[in-house]
Amino acid sequence: MLLSRRQAGGIWLLSDIVLQAYHITYMTVDGHIEAFLEMLAAERGASSNTLSAYSSDLSEFCSYLNLRGASLVSAGPGLVSSYLENLAGEGISARTQARRLSALRQFYVFLLSDGVREDNPTSEISAIRLSQPLPRYLSEAEVEALLRAAREMPGLPGLKMYAGIEILYATGLRVSELIGLPAGALATDSATLLIRGKGGRERIIPLSEAAKTAAARLRKAAMRRSCAPKYLFAGREPNKPMSRQGFALLLKQLALKANIDPGRLSPHVIRHSFASHLLSRGADLRSLQKLLGHADITTTQIYTHVLAERLQQIVRQHHPLAAEESL
Repeated sequence: MLLSRRQAGGIWLLSDIVLQAYHITYMTVDGHIEAFLEMLAAERGASSNTLSAYSSDLSEFCSYLNLRGASLVSAGPGLVSSYLENLAGEGISARTQARRLSALRQFYVFLLSDGVREDNPTSEISAIRLSQPLPRYLSEAEVEALLRAAREMPGLPGLKMYAGIEILYATGLRVSELIGLPAGALATDSATLLIRGKGGRERIIPLSEAAKTAAARLRKAAMRRSCAPKYLFAGREPNKPMSRQGFALLLKQLALKANIDPGRLSPHVIRHSFASHLLSRGADLRSLQKLLGHADITTTQIYTHVLAERLQQIVRQHHPLAAEESL
């Protein structure tokens, strides 16, 4: 059982999820990293994937420090800077550098709040500059082509693909949220769906009738295969969900049938398509933020290119001088 410091009377208990993040059974690890991961799991509801990433990033920095006779507790700003310069010299991408710096920042804030350190060696480190790539998304015609191809795909894989695309495109769910849907999801007359997303944040998503119908067909077929599947998108074992990799692989196969380059398609591309098409048809960023479950609207602002295109089109269509320029 996972307990916080307050619950455990000042004693940290290492949970199974943190052990999994370390990829270990019972071996000695840095106690401060262990406590930090425990805090993330207990107080922030961090997922096993997030814990694994933080564990890996902090362990790599630990190794770097050990070779230089330093430790996490004693490292100063100079060592943090040299570590980041070393990453850049090794050709590590700017995005990975930024993620590792973020892990270090949060770790040292934790040590500072716990009284382990009196300073934060990352406080004066400049943020890693990232280029903001535009999100990849499909055209509305390509989404229709995917749905047609899924309808023609035989058996349970075809039903999974059709339901998956209908639900992803109707809701903008993350693939992890999709495959985690219980078997009874979308089975009621409710027009909305309650989703618990990243960081345990809940949001309400409107549902389309097409998505509910596709889910019902999938559920009926799955019930014939197994008396009581636990998940709507069940894996080979009915009590376990389909893996993200398995869903993505089926999606690549479907792309070929729909004459779409498989390299352009992933579950997240469908999420991007949901967001981009909503904005192009008049939705606002704040509403989209709530639908996507973004904690910060700056994350949603990657779609502003769609808004810019729509505003240009509005000006071309409605501005009195635009008509004169076209003459």
